[in-house]
Amino acid sequence: MTTLIMIGAGGHARVLIELCQALGSFELLGVVAQSGPPRLMGLPLLGDESHLEALRRQGVQAACVAVGDNAARARIGARLQALGFALPALVHPAAFVAPSAVVSPGAVVMARAVLGTLSRAERLTILNTGAIADHDVVLGEASHAAPGAVLAGHASLGAGALLGAGAAVRPGIVVGAGAVIGAGAAVVADVAPGASMAGVPARPLT
Repeated sequence: MTTLIMIGAGGHARVLIELCQALGSFELLGVVAQSGPPRLMGLPLLGDESHLEALRRQGVQAACVAVGDNAARARIGARLQALGFALPALVHPAAFVAPSAVVSPGAVVMARAVLGTLSRAERLTILNTGAIADHDVVLGEASHAAPGAVLAGHASLGAGALLGAGAAVRPGIVVGAGAVIGAGAAVVADVAPGASMAGVPARPLT
């Protein structure tokens, strides 16, 4: 069984601890975070990120970056890989991933989420609870489709972009890297990198 540590001590970490427990394929050793309670969901706090090198030397094989902030998740993931940790893809037993879809290292697919035919969840992506990425969708590295978000066929979410809870993206639309789409928005045109959009239809926030 693969030994694994959880990076982060917030709500996202609690969800991923239960996801790993549901999978039953990891030995969860503890939590690494800058601060937090002495125990999180029964797991001990092992210290902050300064302890990562020692944990790897002690034989810990894998890590899960349980951090919701996209930029922080990308940074931590890069450091973990440089130290030699594996970043397993995590797919909840209650999710649906098409046989032709790809879930890359460090990506997570939550309960009731759908990753459709020929779609890709790139490194460190979050496809959150009940979110849908239909056929031929690309979820860029360290992006996040929040609970209930929907990307229709051939849409794409750029690296580090956030699609808010309940937001929907029309077929073939490109949401640029680092863009932020507000909850409940309807995205009907391409979104520039770094833009912030909200509303129905989605418009730039000023």
